[in-house]
Amino acid sequence: MSTANPPKKSTLREYAEAIIIALILALFIRTFVVQAFKIPSGSMEPTLLIGDHLLVNKFIYGIKNPFTGTTWIHISTPHRRDIIVFKFPLNPNEDFIKRVIGVAGDRIKVVNKEVFVNGKPFKVKEAVHLDPKIIPGDIRPRDNFGPVTVPKNSLFVMGDNRDNSYDSRFWKFVKLKAVKGKAFILYWSWDKEDFSVRWRRIFKILH
Repeated sequence: MSTANPPKKSTLREYAEAIIIALILALFIRTFVVQAFKIPSGSMEPTLLIGDHLLVNKFIYGIKNPFTGTTWIHISTPHRRDIIVFKFPLNPNEDFIKRVIGVAGDRIKVVNKEVFVNGKPFKVKEAVHLDPKIIPGDIRPRDNFGPVTVPKNSLFVMGDNRDNSYDSRFWKFVKLKAVKGKAFILYWSWDKEDFSVRWRRIFKILH
């Protein structure tokens, strides 16, 4: 009694299945594990430069609903000094990257460019001030701001380029559900001004 051999898949079908599986895996990884971002502005200089390409750990703060931002599985929450990528509160279709300065319950104040968290100076060694001029708070909140208390499930963020960053001083707080992940490594850096690769920045761990 003979057993018929099952029909072999065509080469085209095998390639199609492999491509579909690869796309599903890539989509899963991008949605829940890690995602690549490019730096378009100088608000985080000198930590991040225009043309830097980085990877963001999306898993570190938990597994979230990709449509609503609701956390399905909690792992951790952002800490002060974390560099995070989030949906810009005034335009959720746009991604921003800043450094966490305050978490829920923290009282934030800026006096003549110096940042205070809960009444104590809050130093970030990477932060820079490139404009010596001090602007009064009633004119613009860049150099004098607050005090404000960070609401529940929210963050207060600032750019490291303190005199050239559109951040929580201007539009207040980031909701936790808007946070996409924590930036952790540079994988590429292109200087369009010099038309060259910044080799020394590649594989730089972000702090």
